[in-house]
Amino acid sequence: MAIRRQRIASIMVALAIAASTTRAFAADLPQRDGPGARTTNKVPHIQIGAELVPELSDQLVRQTATLPGVEIRKTVISLPGAKGFWISEQIELAHPEAIVGGREFAHIHPDGSLHISLSPDRAKEAVEAGWADFHPWSHRPGWAGFVLLYTPRSSEEADVVLQLIFDGYEYVTGRKL
Repeated sequence: MAIRRQRIASIMVALAIAASTTRAFAADLPQRDGPGARTTNKVPHIQIGAELVPELSDQLVRQTATLPGVEIRKTVISLPGAKGFWISEQIELAHPEAIVGGREFAHIHPDGSLHISLSPDRAKEAVEAGWADFHPWSHRPGWAGFVLLYTPRSSEEADVVLQLIFDGYEYVTGRKL
């Protein structure tokens, strides 16, 4: 009973965060400070020289796990050590073509960067605002909105990355948070 109450409380907190974050970033993404992160231009597509802030990475995983129907699993499309963000079979997908492996709509790398399926428009906006880099295969069918989100360096940057995770979830599922 206590575990169930704790899970409900976690979901309520995540939904409150989602609501406040969505209001904060619903229009345009803020411009990311500093120079753009460097990435490889081939597969594996990774960020170069990223400095992990473990607390921020853990926070992103915990908050993503509270989304309806999301499970954290071993990735099927990334390098060892990455964690996949999977949408359960009980959730209907609005854009199944946007998922490049299984029902994994995103995965987080050990360095805190992550790949995610966004709408092509939101992916372009994230790249232009300095938050992401298009995957080298983004010209292929189904990969148009697949981007690498850079490792967050602060809690403010983690909030933007979390908003983009919510955006990816909403795009792939068609559900509004």
